[in-house]
Amino acid sequence: MQTHEIIEPVNVTGSAVNTLKNIGRRHYRKLFFTLLLVIAENVTYLLYPLLAGFAINAIVAGKAWHAVFYALMVFTMWVIGAARRSLDTRTFARIYAELAVPVIVAQRRENHSHSTVAARVALSREFVDFFEKHLPVLITSLASITGAALMLLAIEFWSGIACLAVLVFFSFFLPGYTNKNEALFFRLNGRLEKEVGFVSSAPVASLSRHYRVLAGLRIRLSDREAMGYLSIGAVTAVLFAMTIFTMALRGGTDAGHIYSVMTYLWMFAMSLDDAPQLLEKYSQLKDIGKRVKTDPI
Repeated sequence: MQTHEIIEPVNVTGSAVNTLKNIGRRHYRKLFFTLLLVIAENVTYLLYPLLAGFAINAIVAGKAWHAVFYALMVFTMWVIGAARRSLDTRTFARIYAELAVPVIVAQRRENHSHSTVAARVALSREFVDFFEKHLPVLITSLASITGAALMLLAIEFWSGIACLAVLVFFSFFLPGYTNKNEALFFRLNGRLEKEVGFVSSAPVASLSRHYRVLAGLRIRLSDREAMGYLSIGAVTAVLFAMTIFTMALRGGTDAGHIYSVMTYLWMFAMSLDDAPQLLEKYSQLKDIGKRVKTDPI
């Protein structure tokens, strides 16, 4: 029976980092304002647990107007978030419209098949998605992780130290985790590139095998992400237990302080929880960058 091999070596002259830099240089004004709003959002996120703690203590003390100030903070967060979401669509829809044509021209210049060109244009959308979706998440995660750890160092010192120890612990596993992801995306994207041409001529048995392999690769990536979440959850549970136990033994802590500490711990944990998905996206973009040329026309 005839077999169809759809994976071939990729052009390694491309680079995800170079492509992202080129997009950043060409559209730096648009990106500056969107990222400025992302940073403003993160400043409000970092301040709100502390202000919420003050509001709780003000409520307990019967200082109504001091407590109501927290509502103004909440409204400010939503105003900034609404402005960012409105600007995002306008910015990134136009960036992708300008990116697609150079991608098509670059792939045509190298005499790739129509299916490869179509697949690579679709893959190039991932670079725009990085700026639109994943870069804000990355900024938010880094700001929240470092901000929460620093805030905890200031208000609950040993919890802050524990957060820093968690970061050091997970850093040892990063190289192996990302290398495995890159190998899986190499195989996945290699198949996706040839899918259009493949499905038009391959026999049923080969098609079935093709989609079984695609499903298997996606399941393996998902399982790795799930294991990352589980590992983070286990370490986070220990972090919470240590902090709660320490505060309970010490006693005499006011409600506002407890709320602030617990919220900063959640901020740290939820931002750390984004790491598996962000690392997966990094591996995907690194492989796409070897395949897709986005040189200006």
